[in-house]
Amino acid sequence: MSPAVTFAVTAAPDVEPLELLPTTPARKPPVVLDTNIILDVFIFDDAAAKPVRQALEAGEIDWIATQPMRDELARVLAYPQIVPRLAFYQLGADDVLAAFDRHARLLPAASKCRLSCSDADDQKFIDLAVASQALLLSKDRHILSMAKRLRVLGVQARAAGLS
Repeated sequence: MSPAVTFAVTAAPDVEPLELLPTTPARKPPVVLDTNIILDVFIFDDAAAKPVRQALEAGEIDWIATQPMRDELARVLAYPQIVPRLAFYQLGADDVLAAFDRHARLLPAASKCRLSCSDADDQKFIDLAVASQALLLSKDRHILSMAKRLRVLGVQARAAGLS
């Protein structure tokens, strides 16, 4: 892998330099999925998440994640309100984690970016999206409320969908 590129965002002079993954014309657009989107894609078959699942299966996007994101997913899959839903859809936590492993490209956890989320559990998604200049798909109100501030850092945060 090529070394990371560092640059400063000129639109906001008080912003610290960002570390980005190198891009090439052949590189697929990086996408960060929060845990609720992952549940929608791989368990609930949510209509709004269908384009994400199709793009993952077609290899059209580069879903980037970190081990702490996978750990959070494993923890959520054991929640008492999720276990019956898994059973209803005839899935196990291992099935969802296998889908994660099949589609996600694990990266090291990103350094804390200048923006802070009011929910510390969501910070890891924001940090990775900023460091990688990735599209951030989330249903979390804490993340979505930061959309304008994230846009200044080159990150688009949306509720669902890829277009």
